[in-house]
Amino acid sequence: MLIRLVLFALFVLLLAYGFSWFADRPGDLSLIWEGQIYQTKLIVAVSAIIALIAAVMIVWWFIRLVWTSPHSVTRYFRARKRDRGYQALSTGLIAAGAGNALLARKMAARSRGLIRADQEPLINLLEAQAALIEGRHDEARAKFEAMANDPETRELGLRGLYLEARRLGANEAARQYAEKAADNAPYLPWAAQATLEYRSQAGRWDDAIRLLEQQKAARVVEKGDANRLHAVLLTARAGEKLEGNPTGARDDAQQALKLAADFIPAALIAAKALFREGGVRRAASILEQAWKSTPHPEIGQAYVRARSGDSTLDRLKRAERLEALRPNNVESLLVVAQAALDAQEFAKARAKAEAAARMQPREAAFLLLADIEEAETGDQGRVRHWLAQALKAPRDPAWVADGFVSDKWLPVSPVTGRLDAFEWKAPFGQIEGPLEDGSTPASIETALKTLPPLRDVRPESPVNDHRIIELERAATIAEAARPTPAPAPAPAPAKPKPVEPASGKAPAPGEAKPFFGGLPDDPGVRDPRVDPEPKTRLRLF
Repeated sequence: MLIRLVLFALFVLLLAYGFSWFADRPGDLSLIWEGQIYQTKLIVAVSAIIALIAAVMIVWWFIRLVWTSPHSVTRYFRARKRDRGYQALSTGLIAAGAGNALLARKMAARSRGLIRADQEPLINLLEAQAALIEGRHDEARAKFEAMANDPETRELGLRGLYLEARRLGANEAARQYAEKAADNAPYLPWAAQATLEYRSQAGRWDDAIRLLEQQKAARVVEKGDANRLHAVLLTARAGEKLEGNPTGARDDAQQALKLAADFIPAALIAAKALFREGGVRRAASILEQAWKSTPHPEIGQAYVRARSGDSTLDRLKRAERLEALRPNNVESLLVVAQAALDAQEFAKARAKAEAAARMQPREAAFLLLADIEEAETGDQGRVRHWLAQALKAPRDPAWVADGFVSDKWLPVSPVTGRLDAFEWKAPFGQIEGPLEDGSTPASIETALKTLPPLRDVRPESPVNDHRIIELERAATIAEAARPTPAPAPAPAPAKPKPVEPASGKAPAPGEAKPFFGGLPDDPGVRDPRVDPEPKTRLRLF
């Protein structure tokens, strides 16, 4: 619009300049036609020519207006009808979003009467939403299939079909719809995420990585999130290659570490692959870097047992090396305590385990103290004491995803199929309140004060199985949840009947009656009436 105004202003200026130019240069214009001479001023002739041109243009406009009037009238009413149809469509979509199925269905019918469905595909969407609200899922799926066949609404139809398949539990159909949408439009977040999870669940790591790179190029996911997911996929692929292709596993794991330097599973797989190739130094360096970032018990175990031929003292030195890298850390203390226990340096093991329990009174610390007690003294009373403390202590961290606890890291949650769902944390919090009378949260100081005194006699075959802690935990919870039965009425005391002694005669008056009504069958108990008292006897009480 602004350009037109500028052009019109320029035209007016040029026209005015032309008239002023002719006015400054007066002259006559002569025309001889059929013997007659016509003479006029030059400015008058120019003005007449311009007026003639304007008149011709006006006449042409009028003739064109009359000629095209039927089409213009038709177009006017068609535009008016279309506007009414779009107004009804807008009202219907708002009603569908609000859950008003009756109004949505009414507006859909009105829109279809005013607008052709092939000209406006949103009518199918409105009818599908109205059908979903009313619970007519078959009709909704038919509408979504029609939209999926239209190139303009293909992604919208595929999403509707995907959600319907998920609702029905048809995971294979949902996977196909998501992959079809992701192939046509990898920039769709829902399709790419669902396809990525499906391919990860099936172990198609190469396809998953390729799709993630397309998402990253299309900027569907943030760079940091994309690097994290890429590291997870590379680690998962490295875990599958570890047995048959250690070199490939090492390359994938090291690439994962470049994307996520603190990713513990990638560091473990890279170290294991290097151990198999004989690169102990490089593997130890990777484990040390991971330990500096995040101390983890699996890292410590792999580092301490890096060389299978090392003695227990060598392993203790390696554990102390980890403690030097991260001093005043619970995991460092536990690693040193376990290595000292294996080397039978019980004083050091006990000191480190107690220090770990003071820093963080956790289940592993008390179980380790029970192991030390059993290996050093064999006193089952003290062992059971530490086990009882472990029973009341908070749980150790583990790999947890969606409430599922795993003994190792997994790339995909087995519950929801979510990628990168596992976290290293406590499976659940400490139960609030006592489970039974006298049970309090574990404390190393209290445990040391209540530690039973050491017995002189060691058991011949001490039991070294501390997994009873889990059984005791379950039994304690079940006992706490069990309702307390009402006490039964005490039976009336029965009148004791006199029982004859072994000789078959009733006891004489004033004579003591035998214990529990009769003499025991133990041959070691003497009957003073039958067996005379020996000269030398041993009294217990």
